[in-house]
Amino acid sequence: MNSKSILSLLLAAALPLLAQETWTIDTSHSSAQFAVRHMMVSTVRGTLGKITGTVKFDPKNLPASSVEASIDASTIDTRHAKRDEDLRGPEFFDVAKYPKMTFQSTKIVAAGKGKYKMTGNLTMRGVTKQVTFDVEGPVPAVSDGKGGRKSGATATAKINRREFGLNYNAVIETGGVVVSDEVTITLDIELNQAKAS
Repeated sequence: MNSKSILSLLLAAALPLLAQETWTIDTSHSSAQFAVRHMMVSTVRGTLGKITGTVKFDPKNLPASSVEASIDASTIDTRHAKRDEDLRGPEFFDVAKYPKMTFQSTKIVAAGKGKYKMTGNLTMRGVTKQVTFDVEGPVPAVSDGKGGRKSGATATAKINRREFGLNYNAVIETGGVVVSDEVTITLDIELNQAKAS
């Protein structure tokens, strides 16, 4: 094999790494939200707390793409002080022992134009379970006016809260429960890529 062939092989191997882009989650412009049915008649929504993390994305080499994120559960907010206090307590998130939720992707696959399925390990209240998010984006990047770039994506998943040890509930007169087991989690993420040094 001549030197030109060897160089071509090395370049071919390196291209996926060169194409892969690393982004950081913009905490001030991102949110982790949840929605859960209350007493079988309405939906309560809230924010889980500040989200931080890193995204590595290459649409041409999805196996090399990954997402790592952390959510500060101690700042959960449903716009109701007593309910927030209960949610932070030992019957729910127990933030004194488990202040953080984390997610580490294990697989990302295409699911249509601009859509992906992202599977990974979600750790909440000290329990780790595999969860799959439906992802829209990331959208085409734009300049941030400072030499860097911005992009964004939305990811949604449904989980069973009891699988993570959030077991509290009470039965209402009609036979339903106060809080449903199914919880929808939605991540609205803005991504930053700093100016190349």
